[in-house]
Formats: sequence, structure tokens, C-alpha cells
Amino acid sequence: MRLYDTARRGVYEMTPDPVVSLYSCGITPYDAAHLGHAFVYLTFDVLQRRLRDDGFETRCVRNVTDVDDDILRKARQLGVNYLDLAAREMAKFERDMRLINLLPVYCEPRATGAIAEILTMIGDLVTSGYAYQVDGYIYFEAATFSRFGQVSHQSRSSMLELAAMHGGNPEDPRKRDPLDFVLWQPSLEDEPAWESRWGAGRPGWHIECSALARRELGDTLDVHGGGRDLAFPHHECEAAQSESVTHVPFVRHWLHVGLVGLDGVKMSKSLGNLVFVSELAQRAEPAVVRLAMLDQHYRQDWEWREELLSDAQSRLATWRSTLGGRSSSVLDDVRDALDDDLATPAALAVIDAAAHAGATVAPAAALLGITL
Repeated sequence: MRLYDTARRGVYEMTPDPVVSLYSCGITPYDAAHLGHAFVYLTFDVLQRRLRDDGFETRCVRNVTDVDDDILRKARQLGVNYLDLAAREMAKFERDMRLINLLPVYCEPRATGAIAEILTMIGDLVTSGYAYQVDGYIYFEAATFSRFGQVSHQSRSSMLELAAMHGGNPEDPRKRDPLDFVLWQPSLEDEPAWESRWGAGRPGWHIECSALARRELGDTLDVHGGGRDLAFPHHECEAAQSESVTHVPFVRHWLHVGLVGLDGVKMSKSLGNLVFVSELAQRAEPAVVRLAMLDQHYRQDWEWREELLSDAQSRLATWRSTLGGRSSSVLDDVRDALDDDLATPAALAVIDAAAHAGATVAPAAALLGITL
């Protein structure tokens, strides 16, 4: 299999061990997960299916960011406990992922369950000179890591702009450099707090994933990724702090998935321009929803359009009409397409051709997670 790697900016052959480690950044469960989230997890699902089809064991970890600024802010607005809010939204998320037939993940650890590992990593960074303390805050000092920028390849000005957009607070006067990022911070009066040698507080966003990934999968991951908007700051900061502790490569393939838009604008909880799997599944069977997403290449940004649902419905009907038809090489052709950087649109095209020729396509569809 050949897979695009964001850090190396090209398509490279995967050479994993028999057990393939994958880490997919999960949701922050403070609001409903939308089609953009589903597209990310569908991409990892297709990757897992093809790897398993080729004889590999896969261990895909999808974390839950159940403590951070967003979820605490929303819980405060609603007047509920942040863990109750997380539980409610995770139930909705898991229902939607089942609807589109995602394989169960290897584990789904929560940030609040890794405080010990988080504090150990932070302690290692402080001791080795990569992090510093100011007023109960612990910051990672970006300048101490010479490869900072290796994942996203952003200019300094772009990094500062993106950090500000994603809550990085470059204007924080406690920082030695605006690109430094928080590892630990004092909790507000109504926020959860854990004891540490630097005082009671809570972790920053980036250190949560580094600690969870290392605990569940080891120092080096075969594939790590999420939406394209996570490349900076989240994944850049993860790589810097992880490699500063382990001194080995953090990730072999950085997989970043295109963003899904609606009416010309990226889907966003803040804008409210969202499409949900559960809503689409009320208008068409869930296999149709999955098929509509599979017609988009994972690395491309794309827009949800209502005709995608009707097109997928027609396609599924055509495929089902071939049940009991003659055999063909279509399964191998689909494998070849997926091995070429998960080219799902090409995979659908070869299945279409086989179906129109009267060949049965059920095994090929099953490899894509579609049951005829």
C-alpha cells in the first residue's frame, strides 16, 4: 500500500509490522459530531479494512478529548457537569458511527484517564529543558525543538495565525515565544483540577494525545492523523513534545483528511452549517450515506450536496442487481485502487464497470464496508 505522508509531502509505501498501529484524533464531545468528523473516521475505517484484508492486524486508537477549553466552556453555559456533557455527546457519536458501519476501534481512551501519563511526560520535558514554568503554567519551548514545523511546513507567520485561531493564545505574556504552547495550566474555580508538582490544574490539549498514543501504541505510530485542520497546531505540537521525550520518530505516516463544506463554507460548530449522519440516515439507508462519502477522495476538500445521496442510492441499486451474477477480477481491482493512496472514487468506478457488465460485486463492496 502507498499512502500520502503530510510531513514528507508525498506518497510513500507503507512497510508496517504485522500489527499496524493507527491513532485517529477523536472528537471533543461538547456538541454533535457532523459529517466532517464522520469522513475522517470513515477514512481510517477503509484503511483498516484493506490492511486486514491483506493479512495485517490493526490497532486503531481514537481518543476522546473529555477535558479542554471547549467542553468546559460549553458545560458552564449549559450548567451541567463536563463529564455528563461528554457522555451525552459520545452516545450520539457512537450511534452515528455504527450507522455508517465503522469497525470498532481497538480502544477509545479518555484524556481524563491519562493524567498520570500526562504528568510523567510533562515532568520529563521540564527536566530535560524542553519546557518551563511560569505562574503555575508549564509551556513547551518551541525553539528547543529544531524540527518544529516538520509536519505542517507552515511559515512562522502562518503558525502564529493558526495558533490564534485554535486557542493557542500567542499573545500570552508569560510565554518566552508566541509559538510556545501550554502543557499544564491552573484550573479556574469551577473547572476540574488534578494535583501536580506545579500546583493543581489540568492538561493542555496537545499533551493529552501524546500521552494516550504512547501509552496505547508505543513510541512510534505507523499512521496518525485526523482532519487537515489539525496539522497545525495540534499534530505539530504533538510531534515536537513526543520526540523530545522519546528521541525517536513519532509517526511514520501523517494522514490528513480533507474538510467537508456546505454552501461554500467549511462545516463548523461555531457557524452551525452542519450536516449529520443521523439526519441523512432518516432520508436514506445508512449504506447510501457511507457510499456517498466514499465517492470523495480522502485528501480533497469537498462540499456536501443533496444529489450525492440520490446518486449513491442509484449506485447501490445497480450493485445489488448483480447479486448472483458471474465472477470477475473486480475485488483485486478494488484492492489495487485502495493501495494507491486509498483511492475510493477509483474503487467505486471499477465496481460500477463490473456491475454494468453483469459481474457480481458483493465481495468488492464488502471490502469497502458496503453490504449488498
